[in-house]
Amino acid sequence: MRKKKLSRLLEPGLQLYFVCLLVFALVSFTLNPLLGGTELVIVLLLYLYFRHSSGQRQKEILKYIDNVTCNVDVATKDTMINAPLPMVIFRPESDEVIWSNDRFLQLTGEREHLFDTKLSSVVPGFSSRWLMEGKTECPAEVELSGRKYLVFGHLVRTDEKGAHSFLATTYWVDVTDYSMVREQYYGSRPVCAILTLDNYEELLKGVSDTAKSAILSGIDEKLEEWTAPSGGLFCKYDRDRYLFLFEERCLPQLQEGKFAVLDAVRSVLNPKGMPATLSIGMGRDADTFQELFQYAALSVEMALSRGGDQVVIKNKFNFEFFGGHAKELEKRTKVKSRVMSSALGELIADASNVFVMGHKFPDLDCIGAAAGVCAAARKKGSPVYIIKDPNPNPAADMASRLAALPEYRDVFLSPQDAMIKADSRSLLVVVDTNRPEQTISEDLLLSCNKVAVIDHHRRAATYIADAALNFHEPYASSASELVTELLQYLLEPADLLRTEAEALLAGIVLDTKQFTMRTGSRTFDAASFLRRAGADTGDVRRLFQNDLDGTIARYDIIRNARMYRSGVAVAVVDHTVGRVTAAQAADELLNISGVDSSFVLFPDGERVIISARSMGDTNVQLILEKLGGGGNATAAGGQIPGELGDVARSLLSAIDQYFESN
Repeated sequence: MRKKKLSRLLEPGLQLYFVCLLVFALVSFTLNPLLGGTELVIVLLLYLYFRHSSGQRQKEILKYIDNVTCNVDVATKDTMINAPLPMVIFRPESDEVIWSNDRFLQLTGEREHLFDTKLSSVVPGFSSRWLMEGKTECPAEVELSGRKYLVFGHLVRTDEKGAHSFLATTYWVDVTDYSMVREQYYGSRPVCAILTLDNYEELLKGVSDTAKSAILSGIDEKLEEWTAPSGGLFCKYDRDRYLFLFEERCLPQLQEGKFAVLDAVRSVLNPKGMPATLSIGMGRDADTFQELFQYAALSVEMALSRGGDQVVIKNKFNFEFFGGHAKELEKRTKVKSRVMSSALGELIADASNVFVMGHKFPDLDCIGAAAGVCAAARKKGSPVYIIKDPNPNPAADMASRLAALPEYRDVFLSPQDAMIKADSRSLLVVVDTNRPEQTISEDLLLSCNKVAVIDHHRRAATYIADAALNFHEPYASSASELVTELLQYLLEPADLLRTEAEALLAGIVLDTKQFTMRTGSRTFDAASFLRRAGADTGDVRRLFQNDLDGTIARYDIIRNARMYRSGVAVAVVDHTVGRVTAAQAADELLNISGVDSSFVLFPDGERVIISARSMGDTNVQLILEKLGGGGNATAAGGQIPGELGDVARSLLSAIDQYFESN
């Protein structure tokens, strides 16, 4: 059948010409029989010659094609059998081997054919899913008989008994030597680590020289014991800093050991019983040693900004965090606050406009800190504006009270209006957050050349970089406390409006849970300054009153809470509730005996809102950070995209990981 079709394709299409000649001959015959008869004879002879020559030509062409096809088949079979690469043909649906060449039999150790054998039984762990997905290269190297192979292949569709099926042809390339060189290369790449004693000053303050030597000697001994197995370079280059260079192949061992040096150093105590704490910043995957050291410096800065006593590793793309379970210790000094206030005052005085922006869904701490910055700008005589969040938020009542003041007429602006007013000399002060994606308007953040950040939350992997001023203190109770400290050096208590003082005090009260959590001596100093400025504690307390419906909703959440594990209460709400209500419910759960940390989840459109609180022993920020949230050790939150059930399972998994690693 195929030859007949081919014959028709090879046969010249001259039939139409002979028909035309025959018609002309018949017409001539009607006019002149002798001439017409002659033409008919000539046409007949030409047709017979055409048929004879065409048949001969077809035979020669078919003979040539058969010869070529036969040679190609022979060459194809010889190539498959004697191919330099191991080959195997199998059915991807059933994993049944159809054919394999001798080289594939040699690498599998089989002496005979593999017909009717499952490929996965010959090559354990091999999967052909990548072929069914349309890929031509196996995404992972396949290990067989101590060698590593890169597998290439393709699918051919076949028809058997009217049913469609596939045959997979694979080629196995031995890349063992290349893989060994690659692993050796990556394993020998340098890693730079900077180790710093977090509390060097506090540890050695008021200690005798003999005790100092003993403490530092004990710390050095712990560090040398930890670094010795890696065979790297370890040296001390400052009074409280060490440099550690080692190969990347040692890094997984250190990670598996959960950086036990943190606990080892913490066992060194000064005569007053204060433990030494260590922060480690590591840089890896850099192109030069200079870049590697920069990565390590950024990592140790990140570790210190998150409270210290932890390890941060930075590569080209992101940060990794380890540790950070210890409670934060207050390390702020009045010297730093005075320097920061002076720098902020100069920035405000030189600015054409001052914009103050907090995080999305601002709370009382956010609006209080913003009001404090407005007071400083008013003292310096600079125009100031607060970027308002158009959505309902917990700070709406306080914002309304501020907007009613004559000094705050036209102070609240939308992000769009602020973009129009901004120029090259504008200053943007970001309060109560350090993450660009959490600000009310990220476009405004990118538009301003000068940015100042005042925040108390632990720094996350994404943060506002290259700020002109960065007053970031994770040891502070609130952003309002930090702003109040700055105001003490920028203005007198009489320069602060009563409503501004109450807004700042409300922010401190909110984040300290009525001065019961994360409070230090500086917190009460700030509150004392605000009280002298006219803040009424009774008015502040009334800001935290709830209506009856909100109270019922809060206790309904508490009623549905369940103990997940010892000390952990989780409340999963299947309907949308107010964020303030959820946060208050999380706080209220801590009042229950036996509850050390609480989590409240509820759906909000295509995302899930989480509020987490802790008495201090559990670091809820580390737990929610795995889900994309943030905050600090005792109060954290997150807006996680996904379904409620999926996010709840992810949260429980993160809780388990936290307690297993702690």
